Amino acid sequence: MRRIKIWNDSPSESQVREAADVIEKGGILIIPTDTMYALACDALNSKAIDRLCKAKGINPEKQPLSIICSDISMASEYARIQDDTFTLMRGNLPGPFTFLLKATSSLPKAFKGRKTVGIRVPDNNFTRRLADYLGHPLLSTSIPYANDSDYAINPDLIAEYNETRADLMVEAEEGSTEVSAIIDCTGEEPVVVREGIRQLH
Repeated sequence: MRRIKIWNDSPSESQVREAADVIEKGGILIIPTDTMYALACDALNSKAIDRLCKAKGINPEKQPLSIICSDISMASEYARIQDDTFTLMRGNLPGPFTFLLKATSSLPKAFKGRKTVGIRVPDNNFTRRLADYLGHPLLSTSIPYANDSDYAINPDLIAEYNETRADLMVEAEEGSTEVSAIIDCTGEEPVVVREGIRQLH
């Protein structure tokens, strides 16, 4: 697994291109977010999604899937966003939140039969720039890690534990064991399904 290092959340154009090249070839990345490091692949590539799910050991038919978008405008292509939900998202994104929304038909077959999709617009410059460069979302899931939380925090240990799961690690600052809050916006009122590192405002 190759590694590239980003300083002060300020990736160069060549670093974004290198990561995008891996994604466009169906590869898997380890990327920084505003919570835990994540495994990520092309959200529109079904083979890449299958590979990522196997790497994480999850069943895509039974477990919720989330996509990372560059902004709310991109998210609106893949999820139905009502006016009140748009206002809520605009007031909290970018940030450590996953909004559960009704999915559109633009997502690949891994999402077929699903009525909802998780939307992330993380407060992380590299990750948003990567999605913007690609022109479409990344599918993401938090990295697996050993019982010792250092394996979720220390970039060297993250790389060691996930050596065979990813093709490229984009290394930024130390990671975290904190998670995003999950907000279900598919009903009449938003419901906090999981508390996260930050609360809605």
